[in-house]
Amino acid sequence: MSKKKKVTPEGIEVREKPLGLRIWNNRGHYLMFLPVFLFVLIICYWPMLGIRYSFMEYKAGPAAPTWTGLTHFQRMFSNTAFWDAFRNTLILSIVKLFLSTFASVVVSIFLNEMGSLFMKKSLQTIIYLPHFMSWAVVASIFTLILSPSSTGMLNGMLRDWGILGANDSNIHFLADEGLWRPIFYLINIWKETGWGTIIFLATLSGISPELYEAADIDGATRMQKMMYVTLPALSNTIITVLILNLAKVMNLFESVFVLYNPAVYSVSDVIGTYIYRQTFTVARPDYGYSTAVGLFRSLVGCILVLICNHASKKVRGRGIV
Repeated sequence: MSKKKKVTPEGIEVREKPLGLRIWNNRGHYLMFLPVFLFVLIICYWPMLGIRYSFMEYKAGPAAPTWTGLTHFQRMFSNTAFWDAFRNTLILSIVKLFLSTFASVVVSIFLNEMGSLFMKKSLQTIIYLPHFMSWAVVASIFTLILSPSSTGMLNGMLRDWGILGANDSNIHFLADEGLWRPIFYLINIWKETGWGTIIFLATLSGISPELYEAADIDGATRMQKMMYVTLPALSNTIITVLILNLAKVMNLFESVFVLYNPAVYSVSDVIGTYIYRQTFTVARPDYGYSTAVGLFRSLVGCILVLICNHASKKVRGRGIV
């Protein structure tokens, strides 16, 4: 049997060594890689074997799982609460993505236009700080601010300004279906805008000063330079950020979980919180059904990643995976 041959970069044809011999010659590298490989295998791939429970009847208790086929998926697709959660996931994630990106772009441009370096760095620091706060802390802060009790700061201000009369009841902002989503978007913008500006400020710092000098010679105003120099330079980065974050729209959980309540489930419940409630807030959780919902979410997320990867190749010339 003839050995396989390969061509070196210099154009020389040589015989390829057997696989076993190549592994033995590079055994040091493989030994160093082995712990990482085992870690990834155990942490990332071993739990994937649990998807078999999405085809089984598996509830808390001593009974062994029994095969049920596609029963859980039929139940899921016929469940109104599931489709409400699916719709809310897409709406909340996509609107939040566009609003946060828009706010980050606007703040980045205005920070870039500031003449005082001290003020620019100070404002950057202040804007960045909320990102490093946990969602539990953020929820506690805004729950106090929006509380309907006498200690609620916003309700107190509305009374002081005469918007709420003496006989009017306080507004329960986080329990109002019409107000919950706008409040959720505002809180997310407040928390994440500073972090989002890092990418855009890095792009702005790379714009050639000659472009602004040419605009000055042409008599362009500051606003015109922002419209015809700054924004076009940011356009590719904006599209890239949107594409990369669109692949994560199904991962929404923590920010909703700490802010929602039963009064606003119809507009706030997402796939992540729906799975949580089906698993941890019932007397006898149905792990098979929860696994089926989680598998469906993962499949949708995978499809979104593939779509975004294709879009990234079209825009950036290379994919995200």
